Amino acid sequence: MTRSALPRPAVLGLILAGGAVGTTGRYLLETAFAPPAGHWPWVTFVINVTGAFLLGGLLFGLGRSGEDTGARRGLRLGAGTGLLGGFTTYSTFTLEVHGLFGGGQLWTGLGYAAGSVLTGVAAAAGGALLARWLVPVQRPEAGR
Repeated sequence: MTRSALPRPAVLGLILAGGAVGTTGRYLLETAFAPPAGHWPWVTFVINVTGAFLLGGLLFGLGRSGEDTGARRGLRLGAGTGLLGGFTTYSTFTLEVHGLFGGGQLWTGLGYAAGSVLTGVAAAAGGALLARWLVPVQRPEAGR
């Protein structure tokens, strides 16, 4: 088991700060662009797909650039777990699907549920492919 080069309070601080920024950004977007009841929740959809794309790219790129230590680990935890974890919202997604079903919008709810999951997976794969193209593989130094 590898220990982080960062002390636990620093790691938790990175996650907390990233989560606060991500959650605030999501809240502001969802408040500014709230859809009418019974309509496709576009803001949450775009937030989750964008977050999946960025997280796929971040994690794949960090994996290609070297070991999960030091600054790379801090970036993964602060930006990945914190920022993007706070920005994306599968709890809101679930409530929106439930609301669509409960409001009699069965086909919209099914389309939103399936479309969100499938598009999110495709976006994560797209982010990973972009990182593969942009980030060269870091080879370990000889003798290490």
